[in-house]
Amino acid sequence: MLTKDQIAQRIAKEVKNGQYINLGIGIPTLVANYIPEDLDVVLQSENGLLGIGPFPTEAEVDPDLINAGKQTITLAKGSALFNSAESFAMIRGGHVHLTILGAMEVSENGDIANWKIPGKMVKGMGGAMDLVASADNIIVAMQHCSKSGESKLLSACSLPITGIRCVKKIVSDLAVLEVLPEGGFLLKERAPGVSVEEIKSKTAGKLIIEGEIPEMIFD
Repeated sequence: MLTKDQIAQRIAKEVKNGQYINLGIGIPTLVANYIPEDLDVVLQSENGLLGIGPFPTEAEVDPDLINAGKQTITLAKGSALFNSAESFAMIRGGHVHLTILGAMEVSENGDIANWKIPGKMVKGMGGAMDLVASADNIIVAMQHCSKSGESKLLSACSLPITGIRCVKKIVSDLAVLEVLPEGGFLLKERAPGVSVEEIKSKTAGKLIIEGEIPEMIFD
């Protein structure tokens, strides 16, 4: 199975030149460390940052510079700081091309649940609902199964929904899957050493397998 860093590294391959990208809390924030240097992209955080760089070294840490997940970050050349109202105007105005975020559940129709587990303390829904309603492309970074071994890729979400029919692609610790417009998880790649049979056994939603499924390649 992939580590969190490997999930982020694989997602970085989906990034295209010229994109404005929002990185959600958790695994998605690690993507900043793996974006190829030859790509000109701008990373956005909903707490009011545009132009986020890689995570800082211990000597570079500035406690005043944090992302939406309260992690210290660096600023890229030409970055900007602004208030949350302007940040969400950017998001709701459709100026973010790609959103990468985590999920507790994803359905075979592309619904996502990632903000609340009933009965558990929650700090708030954050910006996820705005982001999944506004971005052109939504990629989810997640663990394929819960800690108890239950699949998190389902026919229908059981947790409160964040967004409907919005997820385009999933990179889990087991596989890369595309959510088809007509529904279903199309298996595109598998993690090194992970079999198609294992992925089938751990995917509760409709899994579509076409031909030989290649292993992910890491540079």
